[in-house]
Order: sequence, then structure tokens, then C-alpha cells
Amino acid sequence: MNAAGLGEYRCGALQGLQICCYVTVGTGIGGGVLVGGAPIHGLQHPELGHLRVPHDREEDPFPGVCPFHGACWEGLASGPALEARWGRPAEEIEDDAPWLLEARYLALGLLAVTAVVSPQRIVLGGGVLNRPGLLELVQRQLDGLVNGYVAVPELARPALGARAGVLGALALAGSVVA
Repeated sequence: MNAAGLGEYRCGALQGLQICCYVTVGTGIGGGVLVGGAPIHGLQHPELGHLRVPHDREEDPFPGVCPFHGACWEGLASGPALEARWGRPAEEIEDDAPWLLEARYLALGLLAVTAVVSPQRIVLGGGVLNRPGLLELVQRQLDGLVNGYVAVPELARPALGARAGVLGALALAGSVVA
């Protein structure tokens, strides 16, 4: 996700920001964090999808799908988690209740990212975010969770769409991205 974040930083929705993130929610949850236009990289790249988020097992007894952590962010809110929990792929889920729970889990993960990284903007991509209204619902949930304590980053869609990763990979390889 560093590549997609760098693509959006160079040519898309993250241009000109000092601290920003790109998070994708699809077959997994991944994220890239950029500071001053450079992806952060410590011992390895950030593994945002494996953040632990609050999981009320009374409300949601689903154990999660992550083979390493079960109910981490990816285990609870990725596309495979939606399908395993509700018995059908995300694009076939029409009821509102599953999407309210999904928005809650996404907002909980973004709250952790916000508390640690304090990004100016978070771009959210991936197939799960194709659900109409989900981004706005996640923003409202995040606003409520923050409860006025700190500034809430703007959530945005990728301006480059599916090209973000390719353009960012070219940038990482040292090519000029136009």
C-alpha cells in the first residue's frame, strides 16, 4: 500500500500533505503512511490491517478470518471477513445492518491510525469501499469515536482509482510520474 499511497501523494488525493495515509479494504486491509512524501518503513512496512480493534463478542460473535490473529482489523472488516460472516460476498450484501457493523470496524481501525499517526487525510480504496454511502458512514462513525478529542482527518476516495498502485510503483522505482 506504500506504492498506492505514493501514487496518490504524487498525482492524486494526497498531494501537498505532510502526513497522510492510504488504506485499502478488499481481500485484506493494508495501508501506507507517508511523511513528507516518503513512505515510512521501520523493521518492515506498516501492517495496519493487523491492528487490534475492539471486538464486542456479545454483539458480534464472529471469530474473524485472519489466520494469525483471528479478530484483528483485517480479520473483522476485510472482504473475506464480510463474506464469512454474512455468507455472501460484499457486493451481494444489500441489508443495512452488515454495513453499519462494517463502518464501525473500519472507523475503529481508523481511530487507531488517527491516534498514532495524526494524518491530515486518509484515502480509502479497495473493493469493499465500492458500497455506496460507506465512506460517509465511516466518516460519521470516526467523528463520533473521536468525540471532539483531536482533529479528525478527512476521509477521501482515491483520485487515481486503480492506477494509484501502478503510478506509485513507478515512483518507488525512480521513474518520473506524470
